[in-house]
Amino acid sequence: MHPRPPRRTTHAFGTPKNRLVYDRWGAYGRPVVLLHGLLYDRTMWWPVAADLDNACSVLAVDLPGHGQSAPRGDYDLDALTQDLAVLISGLDLHRAPVVVGHGESALLANAFADAYATRAVVTLDEPVAEPADSVEQHLAAVDLGTIPAPYRQFAVAREDAALLRAYRCWFKRPDAGRARPHPVSAARPRSGFPHLREPASFAATLRDLL
Repeated sequence: MHPRPPRRTTHAFGTPKNRLVYDRWGAYGRPVVLLHGLLYDRTMWWPVAADLDNACSVLAVDLPGHGQSAPRGDYDLDALTQDLAVLISGLDLHRAPVVVGHGESALLANAFADAYATRAVVTLDEPVAEPADSVEQHLAAVDLGTIPAPYRQFAVAREDAALLRAYRCWFKRPDAGRARPHPVSAARPRSGFPHLREPASFAATLRDLL
């Protein structure tokens, strides 16, 4: 009997200057792109991705400067949107993706859907203002007590105020935070990591969008 391939594999895309590291589950089906908020990394999506199993091809991407993705001199939103599009196109899955944005990555998810064919956009814990000056202020509204203990390890923030400031350029766009009428969209209330409080339920929501 042949051994089963690992459910999660890790990949790197791009050049050393714009490298994006991502985890992937599944080789076929519609791509589902999972984007974390500022100061976190792609591991926050592991419980949801594991629950999706082989229903689709899941990508959990580290934003530049986070996790294992290379920092950049310029964190321009349009440039990162294009990088994501090239990454997804290179998978040869030939289906418009479902793009999920947590926190500040809601802006990235919406920017992607504005520019490229997208099956659905799901956003959660959307920011109400640009990143705060300090990590403490930025995380003040986060209540990890609502997350079951086994999943809190996936919500560990990186204490890097300089990284917060670097991403403020995302909020200088005239359309930042604008509601967009995408073909299919779903916004989750600002309730603190709903994808970690109930990973199976959140995975079911994404499965319904495929």
